Amino acid sequence: MNETASLPGPAALADPGGFPDWSQTAADAAARVPDTAVTAMWRALNYLCAAQLYLNDNVLGARPLRVGDVKEKPSGHWGVCPPVNFMLAHLGPIAAGRPPGSEVLIVHGAGHAGPSALAHAYLAKTLSLSGSGPGWSAADMRALAAGFPQTRVYGGEITPLIPGVRYTGGQLGPALAVAQGMVLDAPHRLVVALLGDGELETGAAAAAWTARRALLGSGQHGAVLPVVLANGLRMGGPSLLAGLDESELRAYFTGLGYEPFLHDGSDVVGFRTILAEVFARLSPLGAARPQPVLVLTMPKGATGPEEVAGRRIAGTPAVHKTPLKDPARNRGEFDALAAWLASYEPGELFTDRGQPSDLVRQALPHPLPQPCPTLRVAPLAVRGVQAWPLISTVIRERAAAGSFRLFSPDEAASNRLHLAETGNDRLPQWASEILNEEICHAWLQGYTETGRDALLATYEAFAAVNTSLLVQHLKHRRARNSGVGGLANINYLLTSLGWRNTYTHQNPGLVSAMLETEDPTVHIYTPADSTRAAAVLAAMLTGLGRANFLIADKHHTLTFPPDTLHEELSSGAAIWPHLSTPGLECPDIVLASAGDVAARELSAAAGQLAVIRPDAGIRYVHINDLTVLGPPDTWTAALSDDDFARLFPPGVPLLLATVTQAPAVRALLAGRGETARVRVVGYRDPGHPLPPDDLLEHCGMSATALTAQALCTLKEPR
Repeated sequence: MNETASLPGPAALADPGGFPDWSQTAADAAARVPDTAVTAMWRALNYLCAAQLYLNDNVLGARPLRVGDVKEKPSGHWGVCPPVNFMLAHLGPIAAGRPPGSEVLIVHGAGHAGPSALAHAYLAKTLSLSGSGPGWSAADMRALAAGFPQTRVYGGEITPLIPGVRYTGGQLGPALAVAQGMVLDAPHRLVVALLGDGELETGAAAAAWTARRALLGSGQHGAVLPVVLANGLRMGGPSLLAGLDESELRAYFTGLGYEPFLHDGSDVVGFRTILAEVFARLSPLGAARPQPVLVLTMPKGATGPEEVAGRRIAGTPAVHKTPLKDPARNRGEFDALAAWLASYEPGELFTDRGQPSDLVRQALPHPLPQPCPTLRVAPLAVRGVQAWPLISTVIRERAAAGSFRLFSPDEAASNRLHLAETGNDRLPQWASEILNEEICHAWLQGYTETGRDALLATYEAFAAVNTSLLVQHLKHRRARNSGVGGLANINYLLTSLGWRNTYTHQNPGLVSAMLETEDPTVHIYTPADSTRAAAVLAAMLTGLGRANFLIADKHHTLTFPPDTLHEELSSGAAIWPHLSTPGLECPDIVLASAGDVAARELSAAAGQLAVIRPDAGIRYVHINDLTVLGPPDTWTAALSDDDFARLFPPGVPLLLATVTQAPAVRALLAGRGETARVRVVGYRDPGHPLPPDDLLEHCGMSATALTAQALCTLKEPR
């Protein structure tokens, strides 16, 4: 399970010191906890996993198994559980005996190990199952099994609904990079990343091995121990790693810059010896030396049925989910299930009250504490400086306050972010670049998951690569119960906008996808100029519980009167008096802009319109956060009905220009029932390269085109 080992108190963690000496940790654990206890712990975890898949009753095995004890429709995943359980059993004593002031986190890459996570949480006494709070009892054990997959409580896979989980396995791929993000600037922390060999075929996982080289010399960090569960199979067949023999496997990881340690899990004594060697070689993430990687070649589904009625199970894809499909009706499968469960000898592992035996308890980690307090800093004051350098100033000042990192795919300089002090072209230690959007997101995710603020700055078009990762992470954040008032914000700065970039670099689709999630924590910031963008960014970098996307053109130099800045920040939208006809409660048309390019063109259109139609009453509104346009029952930042009517009086035509794609904004307004009177202008793919001015014309976004649309709208009857 992704769990925090028994943590030291806040005083100890406040000054964790340097990198701990892990060299004696595994050896001391072996001396303190007997091999038989670790083996018993592994058996207990395996038994509880099998029980969750198959049993409704008789979970303690107090009597012979009956057909009525077995689930009608077994569901869940078995194959990955035994190797994961093997590691959890060995890591428990190590976590309990970690060096003073340190902590151990375990991250699951494989989302299918839900039964393992739940079984371990039960033994760690953190699950509430029978209504009487976390604990051990026969009723709790029965509820654990009978309720699986616990759809409405904990779910059946790796999610933060399970206490202590810090990474949702369903993201598939970035677990190793997320683990790296967790240890950045945290020398006291060790993260053990459990990685399925099928997962290692993903691009994010493949890139993460060498990504650590981008972090060399970037500060004082903790350690990541990758554990490859090389069980030979992915869901539907052999994994690519399964095609490598031992020498090739060693050469593969050696070439990536790691020192591989291989073991098949058949010998607990031998494995603990190797584990001690691995821990003795741990070094900080940013160290320029080979890092250890533990490759566990235990077969998928180990300890389960080998074959039933002549049907081979072990070594086939049948072990991935429920290897016995219908034991409630198939006598051969029923007998195989009874023998399988009995092979773990549950009477030696649990008391008749559902408590783990004394032998099992010796291998348990300490109970989970509350998460460490998160360091917050006060919002930064925004100076009266104009133009893009102010963005850089905000970032540097936030970095100076500590517990902050910036991640960028080799584009900080291209995005005109001046991060270093004057006269120094080198990136500061708190800024990390690698030409991989997914790795940058994973580092950001891991860093914020452990209570620190971070920012990902990238080209608008390339950010869309992370769409799936973000959708999955939003699900993770919704499910996660942090216990400290919410996670640090997820912050994206999207610049190098497609309005000025080459055709292949035009894709504002990420924010459309984020709006489509209707996640109330999402905010799409579209400030009108760089002064406003800096103010938004300062707030983004100090908040909790939000997923923020700031869209700002790095080339934009036009500024607007700051009189309404406070209202734009607090309410998300404001009337601009200098572009509005004074004294009007009900204008003839409302012009609204969202984003700097939109504000530049529409403000010019407002000036042209006032000259051409001096008789027309104009109201100009700038929208600083697109989500305020949506319905209040969906978006927490949405304008109230009264405020919406004040800005956009009923029946008055609305021409809205946005730097995003138009359909996403139309959908927000449609949620309020606003369709007939609204015309939204945004990015439309031209189908071929166009110069920036021609692209504006193509999209109807130029000042001239917007003026024409406004004139057309004024001629239409209300």
